[in-house]
Amino acid sequence: MAVVRGCCSLRNLKAWVPILSWLPRYNIRWLQMDLLAGITVGMTTVPQALAYAEVAGLPVEYGLYSAFMGGFIYSLLGTSKDVTLGPTAIMSLLCFSVVGGQPHRAVLLSLLCGLIQAVMALLRLGFLLDFISFPVIKGFTCAAAVTIGFGQIKNILGLHGIPSQFFLEVYYTFYRIPEARIGDVILGLLCLILLVLLVFMKATVDPGDSPDSKYTRVSRKLVWTVATMRNALVVVAASLIAFSWDAYGHHVFTLTGETSQGLPPFRPPPTSDTTANGTIVSFGDIVKVRTSQNNYRIDANQELLAIGVTNIMGSFVSAYPVTGSFGRTAVNSQTGVCTPAGGIVTSAIVLLSLAFLMPAFYYIPKASLAAVIICAVAPMVDFHVVAKMWRIRRLDLLPFAVTFLLSFWQVQYGIIGGVATSGVLLLYNVARPQIKVSDHGVLLMELASGLSFPATEHLSCIIHTEALQAASPRSVVLDCHHVSTIDYSVISELKDLLRQFKLREVELVFCRLQPSVLQVLLAADLQGLRSTDSLEAALQLMSENQ
Repeated sequence: MAVVRGCCSLRNLKAWVPILSWLPRYNIRWLQMDLLAGITVGMTTVPQALAYAEVAGLPVEYGLYSAFMGGFIYSLLGTSKDVTLGPTAIMSLLCFSVVGGQPHRAVLLSLLCGLIQAVMALLRLGFLLDFISFPVIKGFTCAAAVTIGFGQIKNILGLHGIPSQFFLEVYYTFYRIPEARIGDVILGLLCLILLVLLVFMKATVDPGDSPDSKYTRVSRKLVWTVATMRNALVVVAASLIAFSWDAYGHHVFTLTGETSQGLPPFRPPPTSDTTANGTIVSFGDIVKVRTSQNNYRIDANQELLAIGVTNIMGSFVSAYPVTGSFGRTAVNSQTGVCTPAGGIVTSAIVLLSLAFLMPAFYYIPKASLAAVIICAVAPMVDFHVVAKMWRIRRLDLLPFAVTFLLSFWQVQYGIIGGVATSGVLLLYNVARPQIKVSDHGVLLMELASGLSFPATEHLSCIIHTEALQAASPRSVVLDCHHVSTIDYSVISELKDLLRQFKLREVELVFCRLQPSVLQVLLAADLQGLRSTDSLEAALQLMSENQ
């Protein structure tokens, strides 16, 4: 028994700390691939982190502060070899909508998010994520991509003082086009064109191409690597151009400017906030306010734990909330990463950038970062999904449209509205299951889905209309092979229906009941309960009694 308990505890420990599953098998081959993937992703992460801090309305160094903790934590607690944690466009947009570009509030938000995510993981509440439907996710990502992408137009044009509210932002951006800075416009457009060309180059020389491709294996790999690191290359090239012009006294570009140098201090995050009128709000009060407003297997609960711990620890190094990045995860996978250790290499590159490259970031043109962001979010605008939903199930367009439109008002309202709409549709399907009625001498009613208490009134209404209240009351065979569970409310309604059938001297027969359901009905001691194992037997029983 002690051995069994030991095995079980070791299995549980590996489930909570997945590094124990792969670290004992680590080898040189894996190390080589993880180094390659980590360096490649790191070259993508640094410019994106700088750019996403702009989206969050924070100084650019906060993007790097948020980009390194995830690699260390996820290598310990993550369940996927491919996933990379760090700043993302959508999380940055959400952060800006909540904290309004105030760094101390962003750090506090990271702590709050981490605590909530960790508690959800420990309570095994990852299943709640299943209630966010695909149309809601797509509606939100499309709207967020449009909001983020358009929000960078002002940086391409070199405009300042544009409101952040989307509709005002659209108006004032177009209104102030005559004030655009020529240098920023030309550089921004050149960066956009170069990034798009590199994206197409990467697509044509995918490493998965067949050997008979027009490119040799080496040249394909070289071009693919260059195209993968396109963000870093474009930002470096733009910075060199800006530095050259600035050195000759021509200040034609809007630059990132002064940044904090060195690694962030490791210190406890702020646990209070100060309102505009000087009122100090304690951590407990903040939590109350926030909670009232609002080939391997991926374990949702474990992922929540990994992200939660990353955000908690990140708040000690001045990070804002992070999550998994689709784009960098894809790069990680395509580069051939073997274990989550690749994230450690990526984090090391970010730390080296913080330690030694911060002075060079002064000369990064904001137009180049804007181009990086626009190219990163453009693939998220996937309106082909609208046509697919129209063909498959048009009703799914409703939560998509609600989420998409409300997100332009406030992104959090879009998510709430979409989830609420999906919830109403889900509950309607539960309360109004499809019931197929056919005539075989007796009425056959087939439940197309399960039966729970919201559906009892619907079922009772159909039975009364079709059978009990007909000019000549008719017997009914109720096909229940889709019913897997049953509750007290359903049993109470069935008891009343059996009584009504008996009063009218007709019968209600159940067929193809699942054993668990039949056991519950027998335990309820329903008077006049009759059931058969097959549909044919039920129809034959009815014909014999007529």
